[in-house]
Formats: sequence, structure tokens, C-alpha cells
Amino acid sequence: MFSTQFVLSFALLLSLPLLFLFGPRILPPKHVQISLTDELDDLALFHRATLASLHPPGSISRLGRTNPKPKIAFLFLTNTDLHFAPLWERFFDGNHHLYNIYIHADPSVKLTPPGGVFEGRFIGAKKTERASPTLISAARRLLATAILDDPLNLYFALISQHCIPLHSFKFVYKSLFSPGSSRHSTRYRSFIEILSEEPQLWDRYTARGKNVMLPELPFERFRVGSQFFILTRPHSLVVIKERRLWRKFRLPCLNTDSCYPEEHYFPTLLSMEDPTGCSHYTLTWVNWTGSTGGHPHTYQPAEVSQDLVYELRASNSTYSFFFARKFSPDCLIPLMDIADKVIFRD
Repeated sequence: MFSTQFVLSFALLLSLPLLFLFGPRILPPKHVQISLTDELDDLALFHRATLASLHPPGSISRLGRTNPKPKIAFLFLTNTDLHFAPLWERFFDGNHHLYNIYIHADPSVKLTPPGGVFEGRFIGAKKTERASPTLISAARRLLATAILDDPLNLYFALISQHCIPLHSFKFVYKSLFSPGSSRHSTRYRSFIEILSEEPQLWDRYTARGKNVMLPELPFERFRVGSQFFILTRPHSLVVIKERRLWRKFRLPCLNTDSCYPEEHYFPTLLSMEDPTGCSHYTLTWVNWTGSTGGHPHTYQPAEVSQDLVYELRASNSTYSFFFARKFSPDCLIPLMDIADKVIFRD
């Protein structure tokens, strides 16, 4: 009897290192789960936003003032302090009637709420996690809130806490709303990266299992792109109304190394619904040279200069880049030093 217990105990001790080594590969990965309550809350919000869009209250803004000019809704998605709030404050200065701000901050992280134009702009948020469908939910929550809040929000720019502006607000506004900003005479376009020939496309498609995305999404219709975008109001409504693809993209991934739902869902959906209404490129610059662990290059204070701003603005499209990421928080001081003379001087 003693011998049997000893052998079992010794075998258990030997198996523990193996469990730590191979356990993550055998057991399903743990991610923040989207609860039924959270899902129902979101669906109710999306429904209210959809109904409100059918009967917009004329041109009266949420502040009760008549204002016929369209607005840009800036949607900040963050799980840290908004370190660059002072720079964005200067970006928005003097244009209060042409924009709205909405902030989705992970409630599990203690943040220092910024003041000024950001004060009181936090929306009802849920916990988020990188490489999980919670980031899709957060973006949809921001879109729905902005649609519901103000019928004059016609463009919706998703921004991270690591993003900075590369131009003045007037430059961005004029570029989006000027008559020449659209190749289509009757509507504006959404600016979202949509790629179909990435080397890791198959691995990303099968991250949840080989045939899991079928029949709703065959591989030839699967797309990837950047997490951050600028969507029109009609496309934002498409996103919050959609249910069919969401049932697939909300499933947990087995291969977490290739699972970035927030980079897949939006490009795939809009490519399927309205490919000609999208630019297929982003207006947010990201430097993927030397990326590590799925994270892009992070710019440091020593790299901040006039030449860097000019370099980051340059693009291959008809538009200059409007925003750039990823910057470390301590870049704020050197960025503020060149804000008026470089960044906001177009």
C-alpha cells in the first residue's frame, strides 16, 4: 500500500514540469469571455442606435444647438491613461462644433481621467484583451454610442492611446469632407485597410480550427487589415447591425499566435458588404519593421523630430497619413515642443 502511494506521488511530481511545459499547448487558451449579459447589453445598445439612425432629429446636436455641419467622432480605445491627451487637446483646439470624443477604457485598469475636452467622454465599457473578440465588441460599442449620441457624426475615427495626430484638425476635416475627398459623387468612403494576399492569411483564417468559419465565411473571402480605421456613418451602421459573421469571430482561438480578431472582422465584413465604398488602405501609419510579438515599432523620445513627422505623413495613396502609432508615453514632451511649428502647421 505504501509502495503504491509512493509511486503515485512520485509520478505526480514528475508530471508537474511536463504539465507546465505542454499544458498551454494541450489545454484551450484562456481569454476574457464575452458573457451573455455583456452580449445582451451590446445588442440592446446596437438596436437603439439602429432605430435612432432611422429617425434622426433634424440637425439638432446633443448640446441642443442647431449645427448643419457634419462632425468627426473620435473613438479612443484604451487600457491605459491617455498619455497624449495634451497633444490631442491642442489638435482639437477651436473646433468644438466639428467633432465629438468617446473613450472606451478597460474598467479593470485604474486610469487617471483626463480633463479638458476629454472630461465626461467615457462610455460604458467592458474588459478588453489583446488578440480576442473583446476588442471587436469595444469598437462596435464606441461606434454605436457615437451614432446614438449625435446624428451629425458622419465619420468615425478609431484611435488608440498610443496614436498621435500628424496634421491639424482643419487639415483632417477638410480632407475628409471636401468635394474631392471621394471618388464617388454621391457618397464618402471609409478608410480601412483590406488585404487579401498576406503570407499568414491561411493561419489566421484557421486559428479557430480548419473549417470553423464555414459556411458563412469561405477562405477566399477572408481579409486582414489594421485595427484602426475611419468609417462612414453607413458603414458604421453595417458593423453594429451585423450578427452572422460575429457568431464566428467571437469563438475562441486555438492558435493564439495567429489570432487577431480585431484585424480580421472589420476588413472582412466591409469587403463583403461594400468593397468599392472602402479605400482598402488606412490613414493611420504603423511601423512594422522590427516588430516583436505582434507589436509594431514603438517610437522613443530620441526619434521625435520634424523630419520624423514629415516621414510619417508620406503615403502611397492620394492622402497623407492623418495619425501615427506607436509612441511611448515619454514622447509627449518632445512632441509638444514641435506641435505648433511642425505637427499642426500643414
